[in-house]
Amino acid sequence: MANLKITDSQLIEHFLDGNDACFETLLNRHKDKIYTTIIMIVKDSYVAEDIFQETFIKIVKMLRSGKYTDDGRFAQYAVRIGRNMSIDYFRRTKNRPTINGETGESILDSMSFADNKQKDMEKAEATSTIRKLVDELPDDQKEVLLLRHYGDMSFKEIADLTKVPLNTALGRMRYALINMRKLIEKKSLVL
Repeated sequence: MANLKITDSQLIEHFLDGNDACFETLLNRHKDKIYTTIIMIVKDSYVAEDIFQETFIKIVKMLRSGKYTDDGRFAQYAVRIGRNMSIDYFRRTKNRPTINGETGESILDSMSFADNKQKDMEKAEATSTIRKLVDELPDDQKEVLLLRHYGDMSFKEIADLTKVPLNTALGRMRYALINMRKLIEKKSLVL
C-alpha cells in the first residue's frame, strides 16, 4: 500500500538507484492505459503484447541512459512511446491487421446457437464496415476517434497525448463523426 503514495518521479529515482522493484510498481501502475492504447491501434492481442513488452524495454533503456527528463508526466510519456511503437509497427508491415473474429469476448460468449448466427454475421459485417470507414478518415481524426472510443480516454488525455489544444482534439472528433456520416451516406450503407 505504501507504494501507492510514492510518486512516479520517486519510483523512477529509486529504480535508477538500483531498486528494480520500483520499476515493477511503475509498470503495474500504468500498464492498463499503455496496453489499451496499443491494442486499440493494432487490434491484435499478440502484436499488442509484443509491442507492450518492447515499449517497456525502450522505457528502461531511456531511463538508464538519462534521456528521460522527469517533468511529472511519466504516464503520458509511456503512452506516447507505446503509441509511437504501434505506428512504427504499421509502417514496417504496411498493412493493418484484422481482428480475425476476436471481439474482446470470451470464446464462450462468441458461441451462439444457429438462430443467432445471422445476427452474429450482421454484427461482424457492420464492425468490419465501420473499421474500413475509420481507415478512410484523415490520420488526425482517426487517432482521436480511436483513442476516445477504444481507448476510453478523455478529450483532455487525448489532447495531452497528441500535444494539441483541447479544442483541437474536440474539433477533430467532431469532424471525424461528420466525415463518417458523409461516408455512410455516400456509400449508401445501412448499419
